[in-house]
Amino acid sequence: MKITGVETFLVAPRWLFLKLSTDEGVCGWGEPVVEGRAETVRAAVHELSELLIGQDPLRIEDHWQVLRRGGFYRGGPVLSSALAGYDHALWDIAGKVRDAPVHELLGGPVRDRVRVYSWVGGDRPSGIREAVSAQVEAGFTAVKMNVAGPLTAIASPAEAEAAVARAWEAREVLGPHRDLAIDFHGRVSPAMARRLVKLLEDVQPMFVEEPILPETQGDALRSVVEASTVPIAAGERLYSRWEFKPVLDAGVAVVQPDPSHAGGISELRRIGALAELYGASLAPHCPLGPISLAASLQVAFATPNFLIQEQSVGMHYHEGREHQYLADASIFAFQDGYAARPLKPGLGIEVDEEAVRRADEVGHRWRSPVWRHDDGGLAEW
Repeated sequence: MKITGVETFLVAPRWLFLKLSTDEGVCGWGEPVVEGRAETVRAAVHELSELLIGQDPLRIEDHWQVLRRGGFYRGGPVLSSALAGYDHALWDIAGKVRDAPVHELLGGPVRDRVRVYSWVGGDRPSGIREAVSAQVEAGFTAVKMNVAGPLTAIASPAEAEAAVARAWEAREVLGPHRDLAIDFHGRVSPAMARRLVKLLEDVQPMFVEEPILPETQGDALRSVVEASTVPIAAGERLYSRWEFKPVLDAGVAVVQPDPSHAGGISELRRIGALAELYGASLAPHCPLGPISLAASLQVAFATPNFLIQEQSVGMHYHEGREHQYLADASIFAFQDGYAARPLKPGLGIEVDEEAVRRADEVGHRWRSPVWRHDDGGLAEW
């Protein structure tokens, strides 16, 4: 079997899909995208295609190495995301050829169902009580939220207290038997992060995510980890196991590689194994489309130190489009806050190719928001 074609599809609301074709009619699907930079990743995908056309798709690890190391300049969000999409598609083909879901090719399931959480409250959090209540009524046992919009380097007592109050709103709805994850989204300085995680201790979050920017990790991250008993999570803007090692050395409790950014299924698996050495858990970041989520779930079912899976159904960015590109969306029919084990071959989904091609005719130009502080200076989104 040989790879014969690579196609990409720019589909609303902010996604990029990849189709890998073979001369035996078996195709695989992937989702290589950087939010707000879909066209850039699309160019990288097609640039890398010359390394795969005519090759055997079942040599997955060899292709991963070539796509990662075949250029003198490597890594970063764009190239790692392009690689991730190819990796999804190669595993999808392998599963279809062997008539098995990908997690069986990774060693078989280590659990019967995967716990998932929902995202509530928006970028500038509001309506917390109502949003959390809706997710509880839908059966979810965990939610994640931002507790603040843009923050200055040293926020006022009122801003800090408002952030904590929002967390308490969610906790009061969730009660003691459900979980709350809190996302700082890299908006908080190390000094302010140390203060806030201490103030949040009594809320008992499952974790605080990305408390500081990834480029200010190392000793700064360790200082946040050591400031309180709150578990710290990080990694949505890290793209390889090499980047995760210093984060784990700093003492984080949870690693969050993204299946569409961090080298795909192959690298997520390795990052999870690396985290296991540190006693840390894997909770993949996944606010994107159905192919990315399907790939992430395959890793979740085969990873012993998996904690919980992010999923974006109902997220405000996505305009209810999560399932419109699938022929059968039952794989994402969560029950009591859990995803059932996918049994279909490959990634376990059937992409509605006609719907994808129609959407690509329109495309999208989604961009990350640009925020400003009151004084006009740039704020972290």
